[in-house]
Amino acid sequence: MDKLSALSSFVQSVKLGSFSAAAKHLGVSQPAVSQQIRGLEEELGARLLNRTTRQLRLTEAGERYHSYANDILDRLTEADRSVQSEDAQMSGPLSIGLPLGFAESVLSEFLIQFKKEHPCLVLDVSLSDLFVDVIQERLDIAIRMGEIKDDRLIVRKLGMAQRCLVASPCYLDSRGRPQHPSDLPDHDYLLYRNISTGDRVPFISTIGEKLSVQVTPTMLVNNTSTLRQAALAGLGITLANRWLIDPFIRSGELELVLPNWQYPPHPIHAVYPSNRFIPLKVRRFVDKLQVFFDQKGAFASETVAAE
Repeated sequence: MDKLSALSSFVQSVKLGSFSAAAKHLGVSQPAVSQQIRGLEEELGARLLNRTTRQLRLTEAGERYHSYANDILDRLTEADRSVQSEDAQMSGPLSIGLPLGFAESVLSEFLIQFKKEHPCLVLDVSLSDLFVDVIQERLDIAIRMGEIKDDRLIVRKLGMAQRCLVASPCYLDSRGRPQHPSDLPDHDYLLYRNISTGDRVPFISTIGEKLSVQVTPTMLVNNTSTLRQAALAGLGITLANRWLIDPFIRSGELELVLPNWQYPPHPIHAVYPSNRFIPLKVRRFVDKLQVFFDQKGAFASETVAAE
């Protein structure tokens, strides 16, 4: 049995949902694919797929084996690319996971620019403000906020994003401008649902004093763009990345809240699976993204402790 061909038949059958679809993709007959997978199961002494007339379903053993088989084929593909020209290496699919609100506001510009520079790349971009498992979703790279504690990932810190509290002038005119963090519980607070500090708002004063204030949210959302729109509409006070909100502050649509108190910055990372060869296209994407952030002035100095 040709083990590599059998692995390809197995992986493509799972991906496409049938032996016939896998056979068409691989340019072989359907019986050949079925025979290869049966031979693989006999060699392993374990059933990998449950077959019905309508679908293929991975067994528990098949789930584990599929993950390794995928990685083996990926590594082989990247090994082939590594000895090819740079143009060849900068081609094919690149799967990217990005925070939704972040991408909507700024990273769309970067993605378009990067695609123009590398027209042979097929960018497969997933946008979500929810936690996404990079390994399970088979992402080549993802951008993550906050601290990363996952030994399955390679983590490259891009910088520290400065954050601030903002509200619309009409809201502050009607409800008053907080003079001290302890005033916040008396205000309507628009909370990002996935923030690590929950309903407590941490502060650092200009003299280094640290404190944390508990708020009662009047709106909880897992999307930062929606929170910004709610603040612009006068619904309350919210937290925002400073470099993304500055245009609204300059236009007068939003106003800094408690400007003499600093909200701790948080790190932004690029992460990718540690069990895979890192292709040139992944490294190039991260390098270009770092330059893009630096040009935008996205990051604060790291003299202030992060959340």
